[in-house]
Amino acid sequence: MEIDMTEQATLERSRAKKQLSHEEIEKTLQTLAEGFRKWPPAPLLHWPNEVGLDYETVTFPSEDGVVLEGWFIPKEGSDKIIVANHPRWFNRSGFPSHLEPWKSIGADTGNDFEINFIPDYKILHDAGYNVLAYDLRNFGHSSDANGHLFTVGRYESRDVIGSINYVRTRPDTSRMTIGLFSRCVGGNSTMYAMTRRPEVFEGVRCMVAPQPLSSGVALERALERKGIPSSYMKELNEKVRLQTSFDLEQFSPVPWAENVRIPTFLYQVRDDLYTRPSDVQAMFDNIPIAEKKLYWIEGTSARWDGYAYFQRQPQQILEWFDLYMNQ
Repeated sequence: MEIDMTEQATLERSRAKKQLSHEEIEKTLQTLAEGFRKWPPAPLLHWPNEVGLDYETVTFPSEDGVVLEGWFIPKEGSDKIIVANHPRWFNRSGFPSHLEPWKSIGADTGNDFEINFIPDYKILHDAGYNVLAYDLRNFGHSSDANGHLFTVGRYESRDVIGSINYVRTRPDTSRMTIGLFSRCVGGNSTMYAMTRRPEVFEGVRCMVAPQPLSSGVALERALERKGIPSSYMKELNEKVRLQTSFDLEQFSPVPWAENVRIPTFLYQVRDDLYTRPSDVQAMFDNIPIAEKKLYWIEGTSARWDGYAYFQRQPQQILEWFDLYMNQ
């Protein structure tokens, strides 16, 4: 397998570390597995009124009845709406990774700067879209569910379906054209929702999905960074199964992508230390329609730069929404 220069440097740093004892490896594996149930909940530090946006705090049920919380940001005169969710650890506001304890989550990979999603909503609003931004279950102000279990899109897919149902049943949005801005695990969740309930997405015009990710690949990269041989992946998989009831293969959106039937734009930091380019490429290749696009963000290995890309360089994403939301 070809290894790029950034990945090679990571491997060399890992080899240079003190060799871990068996007890240290076992503790690390257990901590990684328990991360599917335990993480520091992130506060909402930013709100739409900071950039002059009117908004309504809303609650609505997920497909299975879990209470979700979000913001509805109206755009007067518009009949189009973008439904936005968020990455793992984050919420609709963003992620305070410039502060502890959240800084420690990504600091070793250069992801120790704050992500504020409010500018994203301002850009979408100014481009002519209503926005529904919501917290997935177990994140932000939405309710806990499933024993506070993170399933990388499986149970969270119920929240995607709930958000679309909410738009379609709310009187002032029921006739609006819908587009999706499904970030990271939000993208995973949307693809799995499309796998389970394809009829829900009839009439949804398009999706932008930054940085969807397979947990197995992410954990392989985590072991590399910590200097733990890949031979421990089998044991780690078993520990994850004991925490979640699922194997890591069941957390991959690669096969779910085969059920994407709406125009979809993926983008990804190519040298992201959390994943490999082949993972997102496989998802893209599995999308079985011609109306798809994959864009690689170059010049950084920080995954968070992918989450900030839209507010830094919004043009091609806005062009994608404009192309399909106005048909």
